[in-house]
Amino acid sequence: VYEEGAPKCDEGLFDLGIPVLGICYGMQLACQALGGKVDNTPSREYGRAMCDFVDRDSIFRGMQESEQVWMSHGDQVSQIADQFTAMAKTSTCPYAAIRHNERPVFGMQFHPEVTHTPHGGQILRNFVIDVCGCDGSWKLGDFADAAIESIRKQVGDKRVICGLSGGVDSSVVAALLYKAIGPQLSCILVDNGLLRKNEQQIVLEEFSNHFKTDLHVVEAEDRFLADLAGIDEPQEKRRRIGHAFIECFKDEAAKIEDAHFLAQGTLYPDVIESGADKDGPAATIKLH
Repeated sequence: VYEEGAPKCDEGLFDLGIPVLGICYGMQLACQALGGKVDNTPSREYGRAMCDFVDRDSIFRGMQESEQVWMSHGDQVSQIADQFTAMAKTSTCPYAAIRHNERPVFGMQFHPEVTHTPHGGQILRNFVIDVCGCDGSWKLGDFADAAIESIRKQVGDKRVICGLSGGVDSSVVAALLYKAIGPQLSCILVDNGLLRKNEQQIVLEEFSNHFKTDLHVVEAEDRFLADLAGIDEPQEKRRRIGHAFIECFKDEAAKIEDAHFLAQGTLYPDVIESGADKDGPAATIKLH
């Protein structure tokens, strides 16, 4: 957060009186904006750590005195402003969690959202319900209904092409699309020769049993394996797989008449991991 050009939030956010929870970089931003100091840590923390919770009220209600959390940072808060109180610490991180004494602003250097923090869900639940005042009545079905209605309004009577891999992300997208527009959906499955054993057959059976939609299968095993022959660098493999997939997909999509929309199961974490603009602050973790 202290580097020139590092992403920042509008500091006016903390004057709105609304609950704010900063996680990792977010905690560092909040502390720096409100009078604290962030430095490079002498002992980086990557992985599991034991965290001592010295303040178990509010967001840490129900936590044990010491619990496992997941750390992933090379910088940390080295000094907090007088308006903040430390809520947790590890052996190398004196401010593993903090809270503002007057505003509903909280921060955690560790990651409560990952499974490696066993009771992270409880922490997030405490923040959402106890601090934000939500009632927990939202259900996944509410999202599905809203998504289906939104698709119908946007698509109308047009045709949609959906890239289908058989994985969770693209399967959910295809299922929502089918419920919304039925026969207006065309799916393309590219078999690149790298699928799990019998995966193509499983996908075909699954979709044949539940959806009566237009499904195209591209048998491209030979093309992909030829492109990958002799390549052992992981990122280059991903680049070649991605390029070949796009070309195969475009060739098959060109055979589908009157298509107006493209749907894909790309999550925002996929975009983040692939890196942003070459001059941007985000690092490339792996290509998608």
